Order: sequence, then C-alpha cells, then structure tokens
Amino acid sequence: MQFRERSLDNGLQIVAECNPDARSIALAFCVNTGSRDEHLEVSGVSHFLEHMVFKGTDKLSVDDVNQRFDQMGAEYNAWTGKEHTSYYAVALPEYQGEVVKLWCELMRPALREDDFNTEKQVILEEIRMYDDQPPFGADEACEEDYYAGHPLANRVLGTEESVTQLGVDAMRAYFRAHYTPQNMVLAAAGQVDFDAIVESAERYCGMWSNESVSRETHSLQSGCHRRVIQRPASSQQYVIQLSSGPSSQDKRRYAAHLLVSLLGDSSGSRLYWELLHPGLAEQISTHYYEYDDAGLMMTWMCCAPESVENNLRKIRSVYEEAHANGFQDAELTRAKTKLNSRLVLSGERPQNRMLSVGLGWIRDRRYRSIRDEMEAFNAVTLEDIHGVLRDFPLLQCSATTVGPREEVVWDKS
Repeated sequence: MQFRERSLDNGLQIVAECNPDARSIALAFCVNTGSRDEHLEVSGVSHFLEHMVFKGTDKLSVDDVNQRFDQMGAEYNAWTGKEHTSYYAVALPEYQGEVVKLWCELMRPALREDDFNTEKQVILEEIRMYDDQPPFGADEACEEDYYAGHPLANRVLGTEESVTQLGVDAMRAYFRAHYTPQNMVLAAAGQVDFDAIVESAERYCGMWSNESVSRETHSLQSGCHRRVIQRPASSQQYVIQLSSGPSSQDKRRYAAHLLVSLLGDSSGSRLYWELLHPGLAEQISTHYYEYDDAGLMMTWMCCAPESVENNLRKIRSVYEEAHANGFQDAELTRAKTKLNSRLVLSGERPQNRMLSVGLGWIRDRRYRSIRDEMEAFNAVTLEDIHGVLRDFPLLQCSATTVGPREEVVWDKS
C-alpha cells in the first residue's frame, strides 16, 4: 500500500492509495462544496448541479455518457452533502484511462437550458417524495431549528420554492465559482497507475482556469428548540434530538465517534439494551457528524406513538448516567473493536478508501491510512470520552418529532 499525491499548476490536487493487490480501481472527483455554501436564493443548487453533470458536455449527450460508462462495465454515481459533492466510478484497472478521461470531461458540463428545465421537474418530485416518506423530513426540520442562522441549516435538496425559482444562469454562476481546480481533488484507490492518472489530468484538466475560493466559517449559536410535526398517516412516531459535538478539525472527534458507539450502536450499546432489546422502540441509535466549524450529535428513535414520553425519559436516564458515572474499560474496549473492525472491513473496498482519502485530503491536506485511524481510536482513553461528555452535553439539545401525535410532552432539558 502506497500513498501518492501531486498538484497541477492550476491547483488541482491528485491523491491515490495504490494497492497492487486490488482487483479494481475506484476514482472520484471530490468537490469542496455543498448546501452550506449556498445562499438562500439558490438553495438546492449543489444537488441540482450534481444531477446536471450527468447530462453531458458540449460534445457528449446524456446517452453518450451512459453508453461510455456501460461499455467499461463501470459502477458510477454521485452524492451531495452539506460540505462536499463527490462523483465516482469503480471499474477494472484496464479501464483506468477511459474512466479518468470521461470524468475530466464531465467536470466541465454543458449545463444546457433544456436539460435544466427537464431535470428541475425530477428534483421537485424528489423533494416531494422525500417529504412524503418516513421519517418525513424530521432530520432536516430539526437541523433547521438547531442550526438557525448558520449555513449548515440549508437543506441539501433545497425546497420546492427555491428549486422552482432557480434559473440556469444562477447555476452556471455557482458552477464557475465553486468547481475550480483549487476546490477539487481527484482521488483514486485500488490497483492505480498513478503516473498515468497525473498525465491524463494534466492533459484534460490542466487548462482549467485557476481561481481561488474559500468557505466562510461561522460561529454556531445553537438553542434548545422543540417541534411537533403531525403526520396522521404515519403509523410510527419519529424523534430526533440534536446536540453539539467536536468539529472535523478537533482532535476530540475520535472520542466522539467512540462515544456514540457506546451510547447508541446498533447492538450492545446502552440505548440498545434499554430500548431496542426489550422491544420498547422500533429503532434507536446515536450518530456523530463532523463539519468544518461545528459537530453534531444525533439521537434517532422510531417507536409506537403512545411510547414516546416513556422512551424519552429512558433516553434521558441513559445520558444522565453516562454524564454522572461515565463508562467502564470493558465497554470502551468493545467499542474500539467494533470501530476498528468496521474500518478494516470497509477498507477492503477501493471505493470506500477512495472517498476516505479524497475527502480527508480536501479537509486538511492529510492522508490517513487505515492503520493511522485505528491507532487514533486505540489511543482514546476513558477520560477523553468523559471530556467529550463534559464539553458537549447531550441533553442540551433541540428535538423534533414527526408522526400521528398532535402534541408531545417533552422531558425538560
């Protein structure tokens, strides 16, 4: 396993984790832009633009794009988040050159107005489907309250109103501002011929204009909001609680990942034994999300509508016990084993390593191998865990519930 990196004269970063024993290659363009980089009047443009990239270039139609990927037998897709947009493909090593060439071409899309108008209807239907399916947008509703006044409150899909009003010229301007070489990383993993990738990138991307772009960071002034959204057709009640956590630049993020595993992993965690194992909840879990200038702890629950208040009291009891008395060595050892196992198993797939390497490089220009990540988790102590609990109180949270209930008696926080 070897890590290699190169920077083109225009600022495009190329990184790869080369594994000669792999049987495939995964390659992606990772763009350092997402919903947090949007102004309200263009909310949803990052995700919309992701769709438009697949509509082709001045020389390639949408059918041409699909046929070229299909001829390579490649698996390909893209996703948009709050801070990043990634376009990736996985193929056999002998198709590396064709995959690189096609992605380089697609990173300069035509953004044709007729394609834009057609795809807008697809996006609007996606928004409606998202709002009509469980948990009916509960997470984004809660994030809007929690992040009020901060760009992380922006919805990835946007809203029906913002997407309807969005024009193709506004999308083109957003593309020119954010899809610059200095704001992108070309990442690869697997059986990679790195020198050939660099040669292709220089040939197809070297002429891209070099314009700097920076992300605005904001202080987060989160509050403790409560919201009930009634959906009479729902058979279950969904509850989401959000509280603060370490940012992606904070060394405490490793302890935060272990903390949410201790509290709300899908098996063997404290919330599992308190609520899921006895059948009091259909689903219960905790998650940690890290962003440039903020972190987020999420507690997620799905249960029978009549069980909400009792289950909220049990969640509070679990968190109060953790704050008061912490965890045991055996619990921490088990959590480390789980996370390390998932790191190794996930790393068996070049696609996962490609995204980890690419997004990590975008974040802080640093490469972390699987061994590096495992060592960081293994170095976390119980005091580190207790420090995260102390500095980021789980019960100082915003909460949203969606379901048939018209009212919910919230536990005091």
